Amino acid sequence: MARVKHSVSTMRRKRRVLKAAKGQYGARSRRYRLAKESVARAMRYSTRDRKVRKREFRSLWIIRINAACRELDFTYSRLIMGLKKAQVTLDRKILADMAVNDNAAFKKLVEVAQAA
Repeated sequence: MARVKHSVSTMRRKRRVLKAAKGQYGARSRRYRLAKESVARAMRYSTRDRKVRKREFRSLWIIRINAACRELDFTYSRLIMGLKKAQVTLDRKILADMAVNDNAAFKKLVEVAQAA
């Protein structure tokens, strides 16, 4: 029976890992063992950070809305409460975008929240 060699599949596997480690610092991008550990850790972090990114963006939107409210002598919590009472269903992403790019419309929303 012929002897089975694994060189092709082994090199393909190593090449895939080293390609994923490209751009990393030092030997992590050149040595297979270090690259393998580094890529595994990077994959774990990327999985976790997809959730973290959503949290960070929500807090950024809240900060932007609050800053725009304070310029109009209002607070974020009173704005959100007023919009809920007025049955205005805009999410924080849209509110933050309006606060940054469309001050007139945001000012009208604040007036609606004050009236409610």
